[in-house]
This record gives sequence, structure tokens and C-alpha cells, in this order.
Amino acid sequence: MADFVNDESWSSAMENQRDRSDRGRLREMQDGPWHEGELALQAKAGAVEKMAAIGDRYIRPHLTEQHRSFFPELPFLVIGTVDDDGYPWATIRDGSKGFLCSPDEWSLVANIGIDTSDPAEAGLHAEAAIGWLGIQLETRRRNRVNGVLRSRTDRDFELSVEHTFGNCPRYIQQREEVISDEHEEPGEPLAISIAEIRRIVEIADTFFVASYVDDDIKNRHVDVSHRGGQSGFVRFGVEGELTIPDYNGNHYFNTLGNILTNPSAGLVFPDFSSGALLQMTGRAAVLLDSEEMTQFPGAERLWRFSPAKTIYRRAALRTRFRNRTER
Repeated sequence: MADFVNDESWSSAMENQRDRSDRGRLREMQDGPWHEGELALQAKAGAVEKMAAIGDRYIRPHLTEQHRSFFPELPFLVIGTVDDDGYPWATIRDGSKGFLCSPDEWSLVANIGIDTSDPAEAGLHAEAAIGWLGIQLETRRRNRVNGVLRSRTDRDFELSVEHTFGNCPRYIQQREEVISDEHEEPGEPLAISIAEIRRIVEIADTFFVASYVDDDIKNRHVDVSHRGGQSGFVRFGVEGELTIPDYNGNHYFNTLGNILTNPSAGLVFPDFSSGALLQMTGRAAVLLDSEEMTQFPGAERLWRFSPAKTIYRRAALRTRFRNRTER
């Protein structure tokens, strides 16, 4: 697979940030919710003042009552972890209704057993930093949580919340859960051809991406987020690289800010109809001023992903969904 670097280097991006007249504001914000990668992209987008004003109001160190009641309604959870080699992985784990709960405003518990077939499992241990995304496909609601695992057993794990915030429903493809008593048993990870990987990627309208940064005092912060669009919005390159458009959003730049700082990512492409998961981890790069932008109408920037490891897991999820148009 090809190796990629940012088309605008980190030092150049940070120089753009320093050249702004509000450099004093940027320094003050280092103690706020944004790290250097996020700040650099906010500066590039001309959104520094806006994000300085709303950051601490919308990114909280605790769960609101609304979010605490939201998680128990969900049939699945999206998780981002980092393995022992520093590779980020994104995964999806599901369970019976109520398998997620919030004992208090600083904690979330997932009644999820150990799954050694899942490459993300290596990063699910006590004291590990993880990202957590609750997303309700029927209503297109979603809530992001980042934190540290307080405990992990063979039955569940408990997350200590560090940051949490809601996201708007844009780009989420609406689906409804299919209830069935018939479930295919999950199998071990399978070998999969480049042609099949390409087919899965090119028909996808949804995937999730994990990324992370380590701060100056060696604390790790892991994030997992949603990406969506019309089927085919991810482009599969001749060497297996993926090019993904980044459209107008909330200017948080959590994922791309992480990638700008630490050029790696983990992706999971779910097949909601069969429960299969295609999981990848590898190098990533932010493309701020690429000529390829003209090939992605409406995109404000691009990013590129080059897989280092790929795993396909058949029937990894028991939960099934269909598009609202598939009735």
C-alpha cells in the first residue's frame, strides 16, 4: 500500500495559525477543549473566534441527563481503541436493549463480553483511553464520549468520562432496526481479496473512524466519529488507498485535528444488513489544498487513508438494520 504525507506539513499549518492576529487567543485556548491540531484547522477555516466562544459550553466533562437517558436506548455502540503497537481501531459492539447504562454523570457502563476476534479488543483494558460514540440510526441522534476505562471484566467495562458532546444529524443515513429471532453465528476473521474490499468500500454510505493524540504529559485522548454520504462517497485508489471528502460541519475538527497531529486512523465499514464488519488500520493524512477537491463536489478538504492491516468479520453484529426505503 502507498504511504502518504500531508500536502501541507504540520509546521506550515502551525505557522498559518501563528500568523493570525488572534495569536494571543490561540495561546489561551491551549488550556481549553482544543488541541494544536484542531486549532490549526480551525485557523485555516477562519473559525478560531467562533470555536473559542462555544468550546467550553458544548464540550463537557460530564454527561447531561439527556445523554444519560440516551445510551440505554441504543442497540449498539461504536468504540475507538489503540492496540499495543499504537494502531487505532474502530469497532461496533451490540447487545440486548439496556446493555448500556450511566450510573452517574461521570460514568458509562457497557455490558459487553470479551471478543478476541475483534482487533479493537486489545485496547479495551483498565486504564486504557477509548472513544465512544452512541448513534441512533432511526432518529439520527448521536453523542460522542472520550474517556478512560475504569475497569474491564469478561462481562462488562466502565468508562470514566473526560469529554462528551452531541453532534448534529447531518450525513447520517436513516435506518430502522430489523427484529428477527434468526441470527447467523459469527465466525473467525476471514481473508478477503482487494476486489472484495473495494466493493464494500465503494457501495458504503457509512463508516466510522477512530483517531487519537498523546498530549504533552503523556495522556492519551481517543476519539471515534461517524462519516456518511451517498453510496460511493469514499474513493478507492489504484493502490488500495481511500480518499474521503470532508464537508462543511461544526468546525470541531476532532478527527482531522487528531490525524494532523498523529497521522494514523482506524476505520470500520459495517454491513448493517448482514452484520459483517470490515476493519482497517493504517496511515492517514489531511489534504488541505488538493487539486483532487474538484472531484468531490461540496467538499471543503480531503483526507487520505492507506491501510496497513485489514480484517473482515462475518456476522460480527447480531443487530440488523435496513434503509427506510427498503420496506
